[in-house]
Formats: sequence, structure tokens, C-alpha cells
Amino acid sequence: MDERFLRDITIQRLRRGVFTRVSELTEAMYGHIVHHNTNPNPFIWPKPARDILQKVIRAAAS
Repeated sequence: MDERFLRDITIQRLRRGVFTRVSELTEAMYGHIVHHNTNPNPFIWPKPARDILQKVIRAAAS
């Protein structure tokens, strides 16, 4: 989940901006977090947990 959130910040905010100071970069990141938290959406796994766990078990067995 962390990687997904950081990917979203990178794609949606950081790649679109030009930052000449660390404070500008920090402000952009916090601004994105505040905007994201005003209307949060829960992450819904595309597969049931049972399917994911079975795949992990198969991978560990091989």
C-alpha cells in the first residue's frame, strides 16, 4: 500500500512540478496528502484473500 501511495504522489504531483528548494517539494507532498485525505477511498483488493494466500503457498512450495 505504501508503494502504491508513493507512486500516486509521484505521478500526480511530483512529476508535474519543478522544485528549486526542498521546502517547495515538502510543501507539494503535504499538499497532496491533505488533498487526498479530504476524500479518501478505501483500497479494495481485486482478488479474495484466499486466492492470494493460495498463490503464496504455491510459490513457497516451489
